[in-house]
Amino acid sequence: MRPPATQDKPAAPELNLAGLLPRAVAITIDGLILLVMEWLLLLGSEAAVGGILGVVLGGAYFWFFWTDRAGQTPGKMLMKIRVVKLDGGPLSTADSLMRYGGYLINALPFFFGLGWMWAFIDPRRQGWHDKLARTCVVVAEPPLAEDG
Repeated sequence: MRPPATQDKPAAPELNLAGLLPRAVAITIDGLILLVMEWLLLLGSEAAVGGILGVVLGGAYFWFFWTDRAGQTPGKMLMKIRVVKLDGGPLSTADSLMRYGGYLINALPFFFGLGWMWAFIDPRRQGWHDKLARTCVVVAEPPLAEDG
């Protein structure tokens, strides 16, 4: 009896990984944008309500840009980088929510930012949020020029 045929999986594409400095600058820009948005929208809210709404606003912000804007938040657009799946494909809603959940885990005080710092030692420059969502950050390739 022959063993069942195995399907060869296509090789993962060679991804042009983004550097850590552009990633840090991008998240700082996005953090400042969110800070201003939260300050304007949540002015006068109770601390607990503001905290919950801040988490929801952050989730909506990242979900929108990661799924509807080709993996580029305003910070990532400025730094010319984007978030993609490990196969180079776009993020789904579930991927975005998983990645944002990883951001929240990384931000827990008892982890001391270790989830973000993990990218310094990871060969694919993945933080815990990337590992969780099976994503990575790549250099945004310029669009191909159209013939015509």
